[in-house]
Amino acid sequence: MDRLQRIFGNLPGLPGQGGPGADGPLVDTAEKVHISSLALLKMLKHGRAGVPMEVMGLMLGEFVDDYTVNCIDVFAMPQSGTGVSVEAVDPVFQMKMLEMLKQTGRAEMVVGWYHSHPGFGCWLSGWTLFRVSRAKW
Repeated sequence: MDRLQRIFGNLPGLPGQGGPGADGPLVDTAEKVHISSLALLKMLKHGRAGVPMEVMGLMLGEFVDDYTVNCIDVFAMPQSGTGVSVEAVDPVFQMKMLEMLKQTGRAEMVVGWYHSHPGFGCWLSGWTLFRVSRAKW
């Protein structure tokens, strides 16, 4: 939640945001997300394979600092999806996958998730913002 408040809470001129007015200082809240070629290709392949349904998966990597995330790899999860929504359905699978990563000596941690919007382009829905604000990583 803190990250989203840093990103959206200080935008000037937004009603109800508590940020400075148009004449106030603008705080740099930009975050950088570096995505490896491997992770990007795996997300694209997964997204295309799922059309016309939404798909989702977990992003693995590291938090470099408060404003920088490195995504090194991703993995798909068992899910229940429609053309406009998707939901993870097997938390046991997620835990087993993370345990296997530890057993193989991989140091990456979950740094986020991805999901597709087939036919809608790239955008952050209200539901996505709500879910991100409650993420515990």
